[in-house]
Amino acid sequence: MASLWRAATALTEKPNDYDGVQFWSNPERTGWLAKQGEYIKTWRRRWFVLKQGRLFWFKESSITRASRPRGVIPVATCLTVKGAEDILNKQYAFELSTRKETMYFIADSEKEKEDWINSIGRSIVQHSRSVTDSEIVDYDNIR
Repeated sequence: MASLWRAATALTEKPNDYDGVQFWSNPERTGWLAKQGEYIKTWRRRWFVLKQGRLFWFKESSITRASRPRGVIPVATCLTVKGAEDILNKQYAFELSTRKETMYFIADSEKEKEDWINSIGRSIVQHSRSVTDSEIVDYDNIR
């Protein structure tokens, strides 16, 4: 799990670019979640922002252009997002998995958990498509 957290927190070579994602403006979803620390496995509340195929997290909920994420996960690398109460033995828990790792989160309610699972799941599908825009055929406009 450490390598996924390192990849998520490394933020690539351009630490202030975030691939052009303006996380402070019109996010797809925001909210408080608890997540485990990478090395010390304590649960910490973080403010999460889902936007344009990236899941960012911050210590504070007041996000501006000057804010710097504590980490970011490109959802295109994720395979599944699903409930994890049985695994963690914690209410409102869910997991986000890649080929190599699984990260766990805890929401504040069942509705929040389901809303996050649905939002992240939709984002995984949208951003992991193998078909590019140039390959999409618009059958309505073929002559």
